[in-house]
Amino acid sequence: MIIEVNPNHPQPRRIEQILEVLRSGGLVAYPTDTIYGIGCDIFNRKAVERLHQLVREIKGSPDHSPLSFICHDLSNISEYAIVNDYSYRTLKRMLPGPYTFILEATKLVPKIMLNKRKTVGIRVPDSAIPLEIVRALGNPIATTSATQPDGELIPDPWTIDDLYGHAVELVIDGGYLFPEPSTIIDFSGDHPQLIRKGKGSVGDLEYVELI
Repeated sequence: MIIEVNPNHPQPRRIEQILEVLRSGGLVAYPTDTIYGIGCDIFNRKAVERLHQLVREIKGSPDHSPLSFICHDLSNISEYAIVNDYSYRTLKRMLPGPYTFILEATKLVPKIMLNKRKTVGIRVPDSAIPLEIVRALGNPIATTSATQPDGELIPDPWTIDDLYGHAVELVIDGGYLFPEPSTIIDFSGDHPQLIRKGKGSVGDLEYVELI
């Protein structure tokens, strides 16, 4: 099912409709500032397992490949990730924005969300719809990018519904996007490392190691 949500001022009744789906273990496709994502409540194990299964279907990824998740602000991030002084200053300056930051996880993160390194990829997108969903839900949502079988990013909700309507309970129409992946920066080591150059500029970083 597709529902239209105002991308600048999400309607409260629509947000409540989305929360009902997430709280019942459903998957939701939604727009961000970079791409359309597909996500679920990180604390609903069955929903996360369903999302892992969909990732395998979409991307051919191995079982329990790491998922990133969306927080609504920096204080929310600090509940789920260890943020040192340098990363705090950087995140405060660059978020919300088109970045995924890899950080060491806290004990609050469910084990099903973790990789072998015990790190998490966290986003605070500059996009009203996912931020309002997370605020209202009270905890982050796990997320993966919505892609075509060939890996091409999907720019609109109708294509997502056609391809994955069988696997998601709700598709949010937040308009047509010109999708571009987020920039991924790893802050879990001694020095920040650029994992993927995407939409977000790294010019604001005091230091970043290219790999």
